[in-house]
Amino acid sequence: MFRSQYADVQPVSEPIHEAVLARAADLGAAPALIDAVHGTTVSYAELDQQHRRIAAALADAGVRKGDVIALHSPNTIGYPGLFFGATRAGATVTTVHPLATAEELARQLRDSCARWIITVPALLEVARRSAELVPGIAEIFVSEHPGGRRSVRDLLRSMAPEPHVDIDPAEDIAALPYSSGTTGLPKGVRLSHRSLATNLAQLHPLLPVEPGDRILAVLPFFHVYGLTALLTGPLRQGATVVVLPRFELDSFLGAIERHRVSRLYVAPPIVLALAKHPAVDRYDLTSLEHIVCSAAPLDARLALACSARLGLPPVRQAYGMTELSPACHAVPLDAQDPPSGTVGRLLPSTEMRIVDLDDRTRTVGPGEEGEIAIRGPQVMRGYLGRPDDTAAMIDKDGWLFTGDVGRVDDDGWLFVVDRVKELIKYKGYQVAPAELEAVLLTHPSIADAAVIGVREEDGTEVPAAFVVRRVAAGQLTPDEVMAHVAARVAPYKKVRRVTFVTTVPRAPSGKILRRQLREREGG
Repeated sequence: MFRSQYADVQPVSEPIHEAVLARAADLGAAPALIDAVHGTTVSYAELDQQHRRIAAALADAGVRKGDVIALHSPNTIGYPGLFFGATRAGATVTTVHPLATAEELARQLRDSCARWIITVPALLEVARRSAELVPGIAEIFVSEHPGGRRSVRDLLRSMAPEPHVDIDPAEDIAALPYSSGTTGLPKGVRLSHRSLATNLAQLHPLLPVEPGDRILAVLPFFHVYGLTALLTGPLRQGATVVVLPRFELDSFLGAIERHRVSRLYVAPPIVLALAKHPAVDRYDLTSLEHIVCSAAPLDARLALACSARLGLPPVRQAYGMTELSPACHAVPLDAQDPPSGTVGRLLPSTEMRIVDLDDRTRTVGPGEEGEIAIRGPQVMRGYLGRPDDTAAMIDKDGWLFTGDVGRVDDDGWLFVVDRVKELIKYKGYQVAPAELEAVLLTHPSIADAAVIGVREEDGTEVPAAFVVRRVAAGQLTPDEVMAHVAARVAPYKKVRRVTFVTTVPRAPSGKILRRQLREREGG
């Protein structure tokens, strides 16, 4: 068993809004959030007031402790106030991908038992159609131009009294993001106030953020990586978050230059762009001090090329998963010559085992490969309504089995080398093969299907489908298959390769033998 070399941190037994915004009133006029496009600024004092007014309005609308609110929005400077306002009202926030279809959003609303939706005008029609598919939605709030609906501006003008909700940080759930875990369809990950707040305290010794730092928030807040690294973490330390609604290279580079961004938290595709795209040379990026990359494996040579081009210290990696709130490892900013390709060392108060791939009870030693298992205060409270899936991932002693294969060197550096789990990571987004397979099987000309992740030349993992035509299917084409899926899922989930096969390899139990399909693809 491996233990962190850092001093333990005490569990943060505060509601997440208190843990993050405790200093907001004292920080006063200091900028908490800046809209990278329009330049609008929200001070810490304003953020503190906003989230309290939103909490009051939500409570006045009928939100009670334990209710679930779906936050369906791209990154905006209003997102933090809505998130913290909901948690202060005692609600659990289920964060939703802004590109979700109405059917996908309805599935999440139904599974999470959400009763309210908060969205933006551009997504209102999707939210409205999804609400029609799910009974029990009490109200949809929209940020502005509501068209007869209550807006977030209305919430901010509420004169209702601020609620005082008795929250148990260890038991009560603050956030309910959706993850596919090691396999299967997306599941609600129950992250308590304490697990989220404690993980921020665990990360700070390795990746410290200070007042005066400017963090560019381009990764989505709905994803737990963005929620932690770009929202709760920087705001807890009094830094400034520069908010971009989406990644577009020139806007991204322009925001770094214009707002003198000092820190980037990114996924590998952005590192690739910084390393190789000619547009980078047109912008002044000298304000940058550090880049941290996570969400998917980063090629070591690409990391070196990026840092060399920008004249920065080596790109730091971090490692975790939604079920870990989300982090368990990071390469410290002050590390001297960390080994190439490592995802870091254990965070404080965290333990790790590397277990035999065929026998989880047997722990292997340094240099040997096995499945990564983690234990610590950041481990989720379990999957919502799925005790069997929870038990399959977390054993009776509290060890969470990540589904990733790794090895540890003699100095405690972790290297992630493979994945046991079936999950596809497309540009940092999670894509569940089972979800795409279910969509494929709705096509009348498809008899059977399997989906795996395959690597493109640039290292991006994309969903690839193996499809068995029905006998009477005629000339079903790859383009028709891809169009069928694209019409029913968010763009990042689209199938990008199709291979027709006579059979899908399966075990006697019926489980798809994805390894055989990967071997067929040469990986």
